[in-house]
Amino acid sequence: MQRTINGITIRIVKGDITEMDTDAIVNAANNMLWMGAGVAGAIKKKGGKEIEEEAMSKGPIPVGEAIVTGAGRLKAKYVIHAAGMGQDLKTDAKKIASCTLASLKRADELGIKSISFPAIGTGIGGFSIDEAAEVMIKTIINYIKKGTGLQLIQFTLFDENSMKIFEDVLERIGG
Repeated sequence: MQRTINGITIRIVKGDITEMDTDAIVNAANNMLWMGAGVAGAIKKKGGKEIEEEAMSKGPIPVGEAIVTGAGRLKAKYVIHAAGMGQDLKTDAKKIASCTLASLKRADELGIKSISFPAIGTGIGGFSIDEAAEVMIKTIINYIKKGTGLQLIQFTLFDENSMKIFEDVLERIGG
């Protein structure tokens, strides 16, 4: 499913974020930037430990911020590490909104055209998928309305239930 808002495509797909060939993929990170399990673990396993090494050399960062690294052996050119939680591995709507926004800003600073997000905070962070969809999509739509160089903002989700939730939210608030 996809919607176009202010000329920018927001797409929701089922898949493995480590396989996406968007210019950047977003890692649901902690503020110390070590890559353990979940999305981070999958990115490190497929892309190489050099992604984690580069990320950790740039940390720690405040929760709600984001940094950029290379993407190792991944198809993407960059990994944007969105710190949605601290060392307690807990998150909330404010942290998810903040690191989503920071990720979009890093993408525009890079001058890239496409980015792929996971459902930040819904795995290890234990945050509700329904709330994450609402927070992330609202944050992205508000960002798009202010102007961006991005042409494609994609959510790459690994199951049908998550896809349906994100699609329903995009349908409701994205027109």
